Amino acid sequence: MIKKIFAAALSIAASVVPALACTSLIAAKGATADNSVMITYAADSHNLYGELYTKPGGKHAPGTMRQVVDWDSNKPLGEIPEAEETYSRVGNMNEHGLAITESTWGGREELAGTGIIDYGSLIYITLERAKTAREALKIMTDLIDKYGYASSGESFSIADPDEAWILELIGKGKADKGAVWVARRIPDGYISGHANHPRIHKFPLKDKNKETIYSPDVIKFARQQGYFDGKDEDFDFSKAYAVTDFGALRGCDARVWAYFNKFAPGMDAYLPWIDRAEGEPMPLWVKPSRPLTDTDMKWMMRDHFEDTPYDMTKDVGAGPYAVPYRWRPMTFKVDGKEYTHERAIATQQTGFSLVAQLRGDLPESMRGLLWFGTDDANTCVYLPIFCSVKEAPAQLAKGDVNTFSWDSNFWVNNVVANQAYNRYSQMIPDIRRVQKQLEDSIATDVKVAIEQIPEFDPELQATLTQDLADIWAKKATDAYRHLGEFLFVKFMDGNMKKTDADGNFMKSEHGTPLYPDFPGYDDERYFQNIVRETGDRLRVREINYK
Repeated sequence: MIKKIFAAALSIAASVVPALACTSLIAAKGATADNSVMITYAADSHNLYGELYTKPGGKHAPGTMRQVVDWDSNKPLGEIPEAEETYSRVGNMNEHGLAITESTWGGREELAGTGIIDYGSLIYITLERAKTAREALKIMTDLIDKYGYASSGESFSIADPDEAWILELIGKGKADKGAVWVARRIPDGYISGHANHPRIHKFPLKDKNKETIYSPDVIKFARQQGYFDGKDEDFDFSKAYAVTDFGALRGCDARVWAYFNKFAPGMDAYLPWIDRAEGEPMPLWVKPSRPLTDTDMKWMMRDHFEDTPYDMTKDVGAGPYAVPYRWRPMTFKVDGKEYTHERAIATQQTGFSLVAQLRGDLPESMRGLLWFGTDDANTCVYLPIFCSVKEAPAQLAKGDVNTFSWDSNFWVNNVVANQAYNRYSQMIPDIRRVQKQLEDSIATDVKVAIEQIPEFDPELQATLTQDLADIWAKKATDAYRHLGEFLFVKFMDGNMKKTDADGNFMKSEHGTPLYPDFPGYDDERYFQNIVRETGDRLRVREINYK
């Protein structure tokens, strides 16, 4: 998620990577090991509390109105007639196994939306009204056409158990309250994604299968605005409506490239595009070399460009503990030249992230499984939230970024992650140990649930999926509270206390704590930089005192 960037972003677009941004990855049916459809989301904002949004469905009397409130600012934008029937939603998924996620790309300043439907409301209103991805596309574009769009350029992942789509749209500014848009279905067997830059370039203008659809004026409006003057078949949506600069490529498309590179061969061919906008743009989808699992998608959300030319653990910015994080602002100047930090999928300012796993071979109560995590995707535990869950577990309920609570999953995850940001290479093994134990146990319980819950009636199915969510939210929160305390004790004062493979503090034969290790700094470059800065001031000299 990104706050409205409009003029501020464009005024410095030539070099700045957006500081607030989201990532959505897609694996279509046929590209996954269980033939599910999967989409992901990292809701990245420095001011977003990680909670699981829920809203019950129901019947509504004629004349009932629905308030529209801007998701980013909580500002009331207006109201629209409520649907006669709405569906329950949990997070970015509804009771029918429809999931929608997003990433903002801003686009041309003068096209800032002037309607009343912001991108967040567009997602959640649609989840309340649609059962399938194609229904969602029509509802989203109809809402914008009727009530107008209130945000900047946006990409949406829209998926059900059968199909995955990318919808990209941008407002028309003062010319019209609506928007221009294009949507493409990701072919079965392929993966795709978007990360704060529109990924749809040229597209077929005639598609008998209706797997590419677009607003009637998407090309005409670009001509009227002076964004395009070629042949219709050469029209490039991304080029016409977005700003393709260094930040858009290195800070945005590079995250999708990392996903493609992990699972598909030949991605080095697109490094010139990522670095210099040379050659063909990166394709909208690629075929993975093997079917993907939900575990693959979770770990992709934890990516920091490891083992690529952009590996954040390798350059000097990682410090002496191989820290794959960089504090904002993203850019800095040295000797009058501007430079940037890398911007990976996993980032410290994530409010919540998810992997939506959508399967058509399960009963409706389990067609959608939201693997939901709060705070940094790299260190979180992904919790199992089936589409029939009606209430957020207490540990995932509404909270506040300014009010700490040991009972909040978001806050205990932050306690763990923020300690690791200081001594990452030393702490991450302990975090991975606990994280793996929890996620392995969750996976086992989910497997049992999928095997056994369908045997019961729908009401009991919903009760059991709610119980599963509640139990694991509490277990994971408790475990990370203890992990945060453990890390503090183990690494206190720059030392490292001795522990066994299970994380138990070791004692001498007489029962006293073993003396701690002094691991110091991991990277020789850290010492080299000290010497370069201080010269001989700190050099140990031989003293001949007589």
